Amino acid sequence: MLKLACMVRCSGYNLMRDPRYNKGLAFTERERETHYLRGLLPPAIVSQELQERKIMNNIRQYQVPLQRYMAMMDLQENNERLFYKLLIDNVEELLPVVYTPTVGEACQKYGSIFSRPQGLFISLKEKGKILEVLKNWPERSIQVIVVTDGERILGLGDLGCQGMGIPVGKLALYTALGGVRPSACLPITLDVGTNNKDLLNDEFYIGLRQRRATGQEYTDFLQEFMTAVKQNYGEKVLIQFEDFANHNAFELLARYGTTHLVFNDDIQGTASVVLAGLIAAQKLLGGTLAEHTFLFLGAGEAGTGIAELIALEISRQTKAPIEECRKKIWLVDSKGLIVSSRKESLQHFKKPWAHEHETIGNLLDAVNAIKPTVLIGTSGKGQTFTQDVIEAISSFNERPIILALSNPTSQSECTAEQAYTWSKGRAVFATGSPFDPVEYDGKIYVPGQANNAYIFPGFGLGVVMSGAIRVHDDMLLAACKYS
Repeated sequence: MLKLACMVRCSGYNLMRDPRYNKGLAFTERERETHYLRGLLPPAIVSQELQERKIMNNIRQYQVPLQRYMAMMDLQENNERLFYKLLIDNVEELLPVVYTPTVGEACQKYGSIFSRPQGLFISLKEKGKILEVLKNWPERSIQVIVVTDGERILGLGDLGCQGMGIPVGKLALYTALGGVRPSACLPITLDVGTNNKDLLNDEFYIGLRQRRATGQEYTDFLQEFMTAVKQNYGEKVLIQFEDFANHNAFELLARYGTTHLVFNDDIQGTASVVLAGLIAAQKLLGGTLAEHTFLFLGAGEAGTGIAELIALEISRQTKAPIEECRKKIWLVDSKGLIVSSRKESLQHFKKPWAHEHETIGNLLDAVNAIKPTVLIGTSGKGQTFTQDVIEAISSFNERPIILALSNPTSQSECTAEQAYTWSKGRAVFATGSPFDPVEYDGKIYVPGQANNAYIFPGFGLGVVMSGAIRVHDDMLLAACKYS
C-alpha cells in the first residue's frame, strides 16, 4: 500500500519529465491538484502562448545557428507540445534551424552536442538481435520510420553514426508540416561503421570505431533490419531512406520497393519537389516541359532521380516513349558529359543518360554545346555554377531556369546574388537551402527554395492515411502537381 501511494505521488514528478505530457508552467490549478504537481512548480500559471513567445524571443537572441538548433532540441526533449507549436507557428524562421542548412553542422558536431538519444541506434553489434532492439522502443504504433546509415549526409559526406540529426529533423517536419503524431514517428540510424578518419580519431565520436561494413555483411544486416521492421510494425509502416550513398541507395530502393512500403527522399523526394517547381515555372514562362532541354551537374541519387521523373512526366504529357524523352536530358558527372562512348564504364543508374555526343570534359563546354534551357545542380560541390557558366546559359535564353540544389548552403552551386547578377536579373532561380532576397538593378528578387520539406511530409501523410502498401510513380507525379 505504501509502495502504491509512493508511485502515485511520484507520478507528478515523472509527468513533468516526460516531454509528451509536460506543459511547463501551463498546467492549470486543477491539473496541478490532480497530478500531484503542488510544490513541484512555482505558483504562477503561464499560458502556452506566453511561454511560446518567451522561448522564441530567447532563441532569436542566439547569433549562432547551432545554438538555436540546440535550444530547439532541448525544448523538444522537455516539452514536445510547445516544441511543435513553436515550429508550426514560426515555420519559415525555424525550418532552416531544425532542418537544412543548420542540421548539417549539427550532424558534424553531433558527438560534442549529444545529450540524450532521440531515436534508435542499431549497430553491427546488434546483428541477429535487431527485432529485439526494435521492441526496446516504447511506442508500438509506428507509422513512419526515417532511417540513415550516415554515409552521405547532405553534401558533407560520411558522418557515420552522427547522421542521426537527419532522421530526427525529418520526422520533426513530418509532425509540424504533415500532421503525423510524434509518437508514430521513429528515427533510426544504422551504424555500420564509418570511413571518415577524422571521426574515427575523434574522442567524442559516438559510433562504432571501425571502417564501414560492405558487401554481403552490409546486405545481410539491411535484410535483417527490413525483415524485423515489417515483423514488428506491419507492412503499412512507411520506411524513408535518407542519405545513403549512391551505390546503396538505388539498390535498396530496387530491392525493397516491391516488398516494403519504402520511399527514398534523396531520389524520389528531391525529384518530386524539383518537378513541381518546373511545372510552376511553366506558368510563368509558358510552354511545356517537352520544349526544354535539361542539363544536370551531378549524376548521383538526386540528379538521376530528378531526370527520370522529368522524363516520365514528359512521356505522360506527349505519349512518347520514355526512352525518347530521356534524350532531352543531359548529365555531367565528375568525368564530364555522360555520353554513349563512356557507357561501359558507367554505373548502372547513369547508363540511361548516355546519349550520342562527342566527349566533353567540363560544365562550361557542355553548356555551350548542349544549349540547355534548364540548368540543375545536384553535385554537392559549392561554387560550380561559375560566372562563365551562368553568363553562357543566359546568352541564349531570355529566362534561363537555374536550380542550385546542393545542401547545405556552403555546398550550393551558386548563391542567389550570383545567379541574379550574372544573368542580369533574368534567371528563374531556386536553391536547396534558403537564401535571402537580392536587390539587383533597383528590383528585389526572392529566390525560390526547392526544399524536400515541401513534399515528403504531405506525401508521407497521404501514403499512411491511404493505407498504401507500396509507393508508385503515379503517387510522385500526383504530389508534384498538387504540392
